[in-house]
This record gives sequence, C-alpha cells and structure tokens, in this order.
Amino acid sequence: MQRRDFLLGASTLAVGGPVSAAPPSDQPSAGKPAWTESEAPPPQGGVSLFAQVNGIRLHYVRAGSGPKVVLLHGWPQTWFAWRGVMERLSSRFTLIAPDLRGLGLSERTVGGYDKRTIAADIRDLIDQTADGRAHVVGHDMGGKAAFTLAHLYPEHVEKLVLADCLIPGAENMDAAHGGAWHYGFHMAPEIPEMLTKGREREYIAAQIRTWSHKKDAVSEEAITEFARRYATDGGMTAGFNYYRALREDAAMVASFQGRKLEMPVLTIAGRHSVGARLAEALRPQASALTSLIVDDSGHFVADEAPDFFCEQVGKFLAGG
Repeated sequence: MQRRDFLLGASTLAVGGPVSAAPPSDQPSAGKPAWTESEAPPPQGGVSLFAQVNGIRLHYVRAGSGPKVVLLHGWPQTWFAWRGVMERLSSRFTLIAPDLRGLGLSERTVGGYDKRTIAADIRDLIDQTADGRAHVVGHDMGGKAAFTLAHLYPEHVEKLVLADCLIPGAENMDAAHGGAWHYGFHMAPEIPEMLTKGREREYIAAQIRTWSHKKDAVSEEAITEFARRYATDGGMTAGFNYYRALREDAAMVASFQGRKLEMPVLTIAGRHSVGARLAEALRPQASALTSLIVDDSGHFVADEAPDFFCEQVGKFLAGG
C-alpha cells in the first residue's frame, strides 16, 4: 500500500446496505439485564434492553419519563457516553440511548456502517420504542447518522440536535493537505487494527484526551467502559468501519442538495473543536436553526460542559 493511499484513507472493505426488519423485541435478553457486574449498569431507574431492528439485534438503555429522546453516541464511545445526560434529563424526558451497530452490546456485522444503514437502524428503533417519532440527539458519528436520519426519514424526527460533528463530506480526510491524521489511519484496511491490538484502552484514551479541551472531562471510568467493549473480538474493526464508510456517506449527502430540514435544529459545538463549521454547513439546509458554541469545550461537549449542554438541550426540546 502506498503511503499516500494510507493517508487518504484507502479502504477495500465492502459496506453492506439495509436489510429487512425482523420481529421486534423490547425485552432484556432471557429476562436478565444486558449488563453484568463487571460492566457499567444503566443509570438509576434505567433498564438495559434489546430490540430487533433492520435485521440486527440492537442494545439500548432507556431511562426517565416524558417525551422520547434518542441519544446517538460517537466514536470511540458506547451508550455509556450519555449516562450523565440521562441522569440530568430523565425527570423530564424518556431517554433512549442505543449502542450503535457493531458497538457495545449491539450485534456486530461485517457491513452496514454507512450512515444510510445506521439511520435505518435508528428509524426502526424509533418505531418500536417511541411510536414512530422522537427527538434525536447525535454526537460525532452519531451526529452524522442523526443528520442522515433527519433527511431520509423526517417524519420520525420531532427535533434534531447535532453536537460537535461534521456533516458527511465536510471532513478533510486528506492528512497530506491539512486533514486530521486519524481519518486516514482509521480508514486504512487492517493497519489500525494491527497497531492498536492489545493497546485498545491506551489508544482510546489518547484519542479522547487529544480531542478534549478539558483533558479530564471524560472520566477514567468511562474510558475503561468504552475500551472494555471495543477490545472484544471485532470491536475496533466495527469502530473503524464507521470511518471507512465516510466516502460513501459523502456521496449520499451530496444527493441531498436542495433539500430542507423542516424540523427545528440545534447545533452545539466546542469552540476548540468544530466551532462554527457545523452551523455554517447546516444554515442553507435548516429552516429553523439555533446554533450554540461552547467557549470552554473541545469535542466532547456533553462531558466538558455538562450543565450547559443539558440546560440548552432540555430547553430546546421542551420549547414550543
């Protein structure tokens, strides 16, 4: 493999498309919690469940009561990324936080990491857990999936919140021309798995600290929980496959040109990360856009500014 191909994120992995939905299941596996004592349990009052969506078994955690809100995590995280948000907002909303396909306790598939397929997974989850319509909050890769969901299945999205992410196609994936190096590294076939094997926690911790402005905002407990899941067989590959699908995602998003998102949209980004770029990209597409930048935050806004994040998201979702 040529060095430039590596930097540009060459990938030879095939990405699968949507598959037929299977009968729903909204119960813990075999009547037991999905977590064990060695793993992090749901927040107080929450429950760990599985649903059959878009042909796969998806794990999610549900807590609270009130209007339904689906929370989509990013890389290198799992549902546990939202635990603090769920604890703060569960008195006002029903929070539904899935492990995205292939991650956490959700079924690990060979393909299907393009955001069109992930959006179909979440569409089916909303059908089963929220009577077909919910607020959707997405961060990082979960934000890309949430954006795609809002375009492809707008009838399922009441309000949309995008937290420090870039729209597919807006990323600079060319490290040789100013792009972030990790795009090319993660998109390269087999190389990142080889170099991170046995060092999953170290790599995940280093990535989180690099993209945080407040370096200790994401707790050691959370990093351990993420690494525990990604270090299982095929876990890192599933995470890297979200990056390997980005060129396909960009082509799909290009087809949205001229379409408008009619639901209310909130963007909330860290000054030391995405900054104003997210709102600028959304402005031509969103009919009702509210944008916020958190000055003292990097990429992990919900962890670096948790009170502000929950206050603003809660106010936006509850507003008329």
